[in-house]
Amino acid sequence: MMNKKYTGYIIGGLVVIMGIFLIATYNSLVKKQEQVKLQWNEVQNAYQRRLSLIPNLVNVVKGQADFEQTTLRLIAEARAKVASVNISTDQVNADQYNQQRSAQDDLASAANNLVITIEKYPALKGAAAFAGLQTQLEGTEQRIKFARKDFNAAIAAYNKSVRGFPVSMVAGLMGFHTMEGFQADTGTDRSTEIKF
Repeated sequence: MMNKKYTGYIIGGLVVIMGIFLIATYNSLVKKQEQVKLQWNEVQNAYQRRLSLIPNLVNVVKGQADFEQTTLRLIAEARAKVASVNISTDQVNADQYNQQRSAQDDLASAANNLVITIEKYPALKGAAAFAGLQTQLEGTEQRIKFARKDFNAAIAAYNKSVRGFPVSMVAGLMGFHTMEGFQADTGTDRSTEIKF
C-alpha cells in the first residue's frame, strides 16, 4: 500500500517536471522565433529607408543636372520591383527573403550607376542637398549590413536551440523547424554596396 502511494507521488512528480520542461522549452522557442521576426523587421526597416531615400536623391539630381534618362528609368524600375516584394513577418523563409535581397541588390546597383554617372557633373557633387543624401545613403547601407548580420545571429540562436538535445524532441513535436539566414551568392563575399 505504501509503495503504491510513493509510486503515485513519483509518477505525479515526473509528470509535473515533464510538463514544466515542455512549457519552458516551448516558451523559449517562441521567444527565439519572435526574436528572428523582430530582426527581420529591422532588415525591412533598413530596406524601407533605402527605398525612401533614393527618390530624394533622384529628385536632387534631376533638379541640378541635365541627366541621363536611362539611369533614372532603371532606378524607377528597380524601386518598383522592390516595392512589389512584400513579405509578412509570419512568412519568413529563405526563398522569400532571398527574393527581396535580390530586388534590393538591383536597387543598390541602380543607385551605384546613378552615383557613377554623377561624376560627370562636378557642380552636382558639390551641392549640399546631394552631399546630405549621399551621407544618408551610406548610413543606410551600413544599417542594412548590420540588420542582416543581426538577423543571421537571431536565426543561429534559434537553430541552435531547435537542433540541440533534448529541445530538438520538443521542437519536432511542436512544429519548430530550422531556418536559413542570408547567404552570399556564389562567387561573392558581400552584398551590393552603394559607393561614392
